[in-house]
Amino acid sequence: MTDWHDAANSDMMQVFGAPQALLVRGSGCSVWDSEGTEYLDFLGGIAVNALGHAHPAMVDAITRQAAELIHVSNYFVTPPQLELAARLKRLTGAGERGRVYFSNSGAEANEAAFKLARLNNSGGTRTRILALTGSFHGRTMGALAMTGKPSIQTPFAPLPTGVTHIDATIEALEAALDDTVAALIVEPIQGESGVVELPDGYLVRARELTERHGALLLLDEVQTGAGRTGSWFAFQRAGIVPDALTLAKGIGGGFPIGALVTFGAASDLFTPGTHGSTFSGNPLGTATANAVLREIEDAGLVENARVRGEQLREIVLGIGSPLITEVRGKGLLLGIGLAEPVAADLVRTALAAGLILNAPNPNTIRLAPPLIVGDDELRHFDERFRAALAALETGTPNEGTP
Repeated sequence: MTDWHDAANSDMMQVFGAPQALLVRGSGCSVWDSEGTEYLDFLGGIAVNALGHAHPAMVDAITRQAAELIHVSNYFVTPPQLELAARLKRLTGAGERGRVYFSNSGAEANEAAFKLARLNNSGGTRTRILALTGSFHGRTMGALAMTGKPSIQTPFAPLPTGVTHIDATIEALEAALDDTVAALIVEPIQGESGVVELPDGYLVRARELTERHGALLLLDEVQTGAGRTGSWFAFQRAGIVPDALTLAKGIGGGFPIGALVTFGAASDLFTPGTHGSTFSGNPLGTATANAVLREIEDAGLVENARVRGEQLREIVLGIGSPLITEVRGKGLLLGIGLAEPVAADLVRTALAAGLILNAPNPNTIRLAPPLIVGDDELRHFDERFRAALAALETGTPNEGTP
């Protein structure tokens, strides 16, 4: 059999870097590689695997729906599609005027949001979209134009125009938002920048200013939505109502699906023929997302994310390592600040200790475990993270899991 390293190098597009292992199965909060090594997954597919791996609710939903109906064109609707749209309207509080457009990913949801912003241009005077420096909204061209990371934008210039990036401060927002702005798009927590929260009061002020100037407030909750931060959606903690919300990742629990949810008058901007996708809202994807969101709700996993997130924060800070400077974020989306730029090395030693972590930048470790995480998983995390830190501090490689 061909070595998997060679196969990955020779057959796959080299856009993700060298793979760390060949994973072959998963269960709960763990995955196993081709050598039989078990890893505790505290990345969760980058905040995707809300129910962990091989959860019975997902397996049953996929099996049942695949045996009934997988795909139809959007000349028709299906029961799972209607059920999911109604569920998202209820959970987000979009209300009677709310509407849902289904996509296949977070980037596609943000592309739809970009187009929605362009439609908010009554009189032709609102020609600008505001986004934040350090933001990440996806790698397709419109989403990339809104992403505030020049390092990943530059190779693809010229990007769609009309986007202005501002610092994530209330002062910068007040200076930039005027009647020429069609929309402001923000993430309540910037996951890809190292789990960086917005300043206190930012969303409230953003809502005030966008309403005053007729701009849309677009919230990217691709990473923070579906209970990840200890509330169904992070914006709900601020007590505001956006004009549109983009979702993906956790709502499908690992099945590719995204959504744009509109509120109020923003629901009238798209009209027949202005947007679409072949696989939008397919029965298999929407049935799976219904099962995931139903399980999150019925099993109390939003509250579990809040409680376990606080416990996880205490565990990390309780280690007392001089390398750890802070823990940022909410619920089960946490960023561990490091005193030195050794995050990539810590990810490596953690993997050797049987723990999957992520380094969004050299000074941050990101944690986004499944929402089902419990006492045993937290105990194993503590053991393995301590072992990884010790190996990094002593320069001694780990040998297998503890």
